[in-house]
Amino acid sequence: MPVLHRRLLLGASAAALLVAIAPAGAEPAKGEPIYLGVSGPLTGPNAQYGAQWKMGFDLALDEINGGGGIKGRPLAYQFEDSQSDPRQSVAVAQKFVADPKIVAELGDFSSPASMAASPIYQKAKLVQFGFTNSHPDFTKGGDYMWSNSVSQADEQPLSAAYAVKRLGLKRIAVLHLNTDWGRTSKDIFVKAAKDMGAEIVATEGYLADEKDFRSTLVRVRDAKPDGLMLISYYSDGALIARQAKQAGLTLPIVAASSVYSPKFIELGGDAVEGIYTASRYFPGDSRPLVKEFVAKFKAKYGKEPDAFNAYAYDTMILMAAVMRESGTDRKSIHDGLAKVKDVPSVIFGKTTFDTKTRRVDGAMNVELVVKDGTFQLNEAHAAVR
Repeated sequence: MPVLHRRLLLGASAAALLVAIAPAGAEPAKGEPIYLGVSGPLTGPNAQYGAQWKMGFDLALDEINGGGGIKGRPLAYQFEDSQSDPRQSVAVAQKFVADPKIVAELGDFSSPASMAASPIYQKAKLVQFGFTNSHPDFTKGGDYMWSNSVSQADEQPLSAAYAVKRLGLKRIAVLHLNTDWGRTSKDIFVKAAKDMGAEIVATEGYLADEKDFRSTLVRVRDAKPDGLMLISYYSDGALIARQAKQAGLTLPIVAASSVYSPKFIELGGDAVEGIYTASRYFPGDSRPLVKEFVAKFKAKYGKEPDAFNAYAYDTMILMAAVMRESGTDRKSIHDGLAKVKDVPSVIFGKTTFDTKTRRVDGAMNVELVVKDGTFQLNEAHAAVR
């Protein structure tokens, strides 16, 4: 069966399952809230991601609590600003594990920030649900680390296939965030691209707060690549694209899915036109569950949701399903994540965990390109596992 056809069937069945999660006509939730702790950026260079999370969380809570909550009790969250800084995420973790009302934790945004705090959550037996943590080692921190983010071990080979097999790039320069996440992602991409027959002519790491890439781009230009790979977030990726254009580098650019946000286009302007990326989520997807999510998000916020909104929404729906089925104490949530099956998901169609990796199976790769100031399906696009 074609992949996109399977996606339609998954979407239809997931939409039917949604009735069981938020039954029509249920009384709105009342009483003492059940609290999830959220560790993430509300200030600092990654603050926009925290704002995007809150929109996804709040849309999901409208549905969850409007449909009766968790056995009549409302679900809520306590958001602590970590700036996605590992030092601050550790302090947030200490606060959450000491607070008995926090039954599970969501976040942090970056894998390094989450992984710095993982030993605290593991020791206290409080689930750390890193829903944007794609570092392959995140869930190896212990059996209380779970994620519905696709591991870079799976994503970067898909990025390499997009660059080498779909776009025909043979000499690639890689620019990457010089963090554990960025270096690990770069290593996986480089190996995969080489295995596919490409030559990596340059690799350049940069700091998250770096603003001037001119000398880096000169070195990249001198290596004579036929394409660039950006392992970046949307803010730094947009800045690199702008400066590459100013430097006269007009090569094809492929970027990791972490740039996929309207903010990338807003910050990059004309410089990001023609940049290729991929995503686990695309608002133009024809699955009923995606169409319903996009319509509700637009009605509430007046704009189209991006992948970070979708991951936050999915995560809150998932946690509600786990607590309804297994209970609301810390151990029940941990045990319930291993048992839950086929929870409706905007990203995955249905969510079921591989209990060995504590990650979700079945992610899709939707190939995109920036065209006319928007993300669009790449011409003759193919979604691949």
